[in-house]
Amino acid sequence: MVMIQEARKYQAFYTKSTPIVDYMVSKLSLKNDDKIFEPCGGDGVFIETILDVNEFANIDVCELNEGAFNILQNKFAKYSTVHIRQCDTLLDNDLIFNSNFGGVYDKIIANPPYGAWQDYDKRDKLKKLFPNLYAKETYALFLFRCIELLKNGGILSFIIPDTFLNLHTHKAIRQHILTKTKVVELALFPSSFFPGVNFGYANLSIITLQKSDNKNENLNNQFRVVNSFTNVEQLSDTTDKQLKTFSFLQSEVLANPDHAFLISDNSKVALAINNTKLKVGDIANCVTGFYSGDDKTFLQVNSTDLKNGKNYALVDANSINRDYQNIPNILDGIEGEKHFLPIVKGGNIKYLKPEGWFMNWSKEAVKHYKTDKKARFQNPQFYFKFGVGVPMISSASITASLIENKLFDQSIVGIFPKDEALTYYLLAFFNSPICNTIIRTINPSANNPANYIKKIPFIMPDEKNLKTITSRVKEILSSIKANTMYDERIETDIHTLFKTLYGF
Repeated sequence: MVMIQEARKYQAFYTKSTPIVDYMVSKLSLKNDDKIFEPCGGDGVFIETILDVNEFANIDVCELNEGAFNILQNKFAKYSTVHIRQCDTLLDNDLIFNSNFGGVYDKIIANPPYGAWQDYDKRDKLKKLFPNLYAKETYALFLFRCIELLKNGGILSFIIPDTFLNLHTHKAIRQHILTKTKVVELALFPSSFFPGVNFGYANLSIITLQKSDNKNENLNNQFRVVNSFTNVEQLSDTTDKQLKTFSFLQSEVLANPDHAFLISDNSKVALAINNTKLKVGDIANCVTGFYSGDDKTFLQVNSTDLKNGKNYALVDANSINRDYQNIPNILDGIEGEKHFLPIVKGGNIKYLKPEGWFMNWSKEAVKHYKTDKKARFQNPQFYFKFGVGVPMISSASITASLIENKLFDQSIVGIFPKDEALTYYLLAFFNSPICNTIIRTINPSANNPANYIKKIPFIMPDEKNLKTITSRVKEILSSIKANTMYDERIETDIHTLFKTLYGF
């Protein structure tokens, strides 16, 4: 039990899958005289496999967890060429020295910790050591440290979450990879390949790269990305025709926005992202909404049948203010009993959400929102404006609904076009398959933060297309408001028009 608790503390999920271990070791192209490093020894599975290839392999191992360190010492006591230290790879002075002077290892292999909690003192140290990296996510720090520990020409193979491919916070590590190494292969696979382990990430990756001090050669390097794995055994043959493979020049990836790895079956998607002059952020303000700091106290529902509605009090219909748009200084709150306002929350409903949630907007409550440390009275200049709301977390497809001059909460990204005439056009676009393809190429996760929405390429419609889409969306909204099903052929026509406009 102690070992399990320690593993959770350090987010040390051990590599129990034989095909994954075999694949990673094979990518190292081991030689008898290699000096090898394992920066987080875990239960020693990589060490065991390397020793099966060469029982005299020269391996240095670091392990921070005392329990795991003791087990490793006992397990490999008879191997004089395996050197195990209890140390922190990120803070160890010897490793810092070696990484600053050109590296000392021929091969490095690891399944580093993902998202391990760092106390604030350690986090401050890491920020100073890795000023350009996202210090809250340990795997990027391990990757950077180990690239620097490689000799020129040395090879590294790591299991890491695929979030490093696209997230804005990992821009610096992507630039380092693309300019300081040659990527050999990138395999993308579901975290479910690790049975019984919940990583908190839907997908993982194995990146194999070679340290190189020739930037021009690195940028001209072409590498493979392999995905669509249906079973872990396919790692034994990544030329399997059932797998999808993509080839990229590192210079092409470096030229992408934020140096993101834009992986798509359709090359036109990446071209649109890179070459379309206008982005959504150029023509609209994309902002995160309001949070009370204590929804259980301030938020109420008109029906406990709402999803999660049972956890909230029922709103008194007589306390709902329907004339709030005409109240001067509405951002200071409302006097009197009618001080509850409708608020648009998350949830994947297209075009228009039914009213169900109401926020206390009394003067006293608003004063609390503006001063409470947990509350987020953010971007208030966009409260009660006409725009489009996209949930921060979506299901399989991105969706959008109209914000009709209402309050919207922090689970929503509010999109407010600088030209209000584009509102219905944007509403249609954010409910289209074309938009979903683009956003999932920019950010494959199910999250839709404002910074990624801003990067979506925007094609300004001519007057005819703008008028057509606006009219058709209004037809859909009229049907929804009348509690009738809208004609799906209208939606199909809109999707076809966007497909024509974007060319894929």
